[in-house]
Amino acid sequence: MEKIIELKSIELADVLGIGDQHIKLIESKIPVSITARGDLIKIKGNSSDIDQANSILSEMRGTLSSKGTLFSDDVDNLIKFYKSEEIDLKKDLGNDKIIYFGRKGAISPRTKGQSFYLKNVINNDIVFGIGPAGTGKTFLSMAFALSSLEDGEVDRIILCRPAVEAGENLGFLPGDLKEKVDPYLSPLYDALDKMLSKNKMSILIENNSIEIVPLAYMRGRTLDNAFMILDEAQNSTIMQMKMFLTRLGVGSKAIINGDITQIDLDGDKHSGLIQATKILKDVSGIGFTYFDDNDIVRHPLVKKIIGAYDKIKQE
Repeated sequence: MEKIIELKSIELADVLGIGDQHIKLIESKIPVSITARGDLIKIKGNSSDIDQANSILSEMRGTLSSKGTLFSDDVDNLIKFYKSEEIDLKKDLGNDKIIYFGRKGAISPRTKGQSFYLKNVINNDIVFGIGPAGTGKTFLSMAFALSSLEDGEVDRIILCRPAVEAGENLGFLPGDLKEKVDPYLSPLYDALDKMLSKNKMSILIENNSIEIVPLAYMRGRTLDNAFMILDEAQNSTIMQMKMFLTRLGVGSKAIINGDITQIDLDGDKHSGLIQATKILKDVSGIGFTYFDDNDIVRHPLVKKIIGAYDKIKQE
């Protein structure tokens, strides 16, 4: 068997090491053959050994992204870890499992809700994450998307949000499309900024490996081999939600995040997220994760603030 990995925004020489020493180190500990050409790495061997070598290479790329350098000791430690643990991170996610190495270190689920959310992503092509602010919905879904991109499981990431406040007036605002919609998409840029260096983020956006667009501009597209994320989905209309879900192409996955207690739509419009939870709940291949206050991982006061407002609604 063989597996081909396409490197994106990472220099091949940095992964291979001087004189291919990093690759030779892997081959000396795992019975696989690894060759590199252009921006492609080919791994040959049996299925389990290929999976193990691929996981090590993925973590090597993560180390490069977070530290900017990769030494033989780093590679040796990764090999020892995988040889001793013999786990597949994406088949056995838990609170202590690493999803992605971001700019500020390893990213992994920190609550039961987050662990269930990510297992849901692994087992389904469409996943809904529903819950209050601060539960990590956007952050973790983006980490999972970046991991899939760097592992070659998808070719690009599509991030979008409804530009609710802009409505039909986007065309009258000054500037080009990016200048008009960036204020509404800034939370997505903020999440990326926490995971990627400025240079890497710029490269991925410039070569369209990451695309950040308002929900309205998804109409008419069919996206193959893409990881689609819809944020603030409670502010999508019923027709917008249907439009987004039907953009899913071959080899693609989608995550839809939202908080049904924070709907900003005009009074005569109904939330597409609320309707979707009702009509899609029994569809095979679609998973739902519901977060609660126990999953809030922001400042401790956020949990208290949400609790206080919830009490007002109950009175």
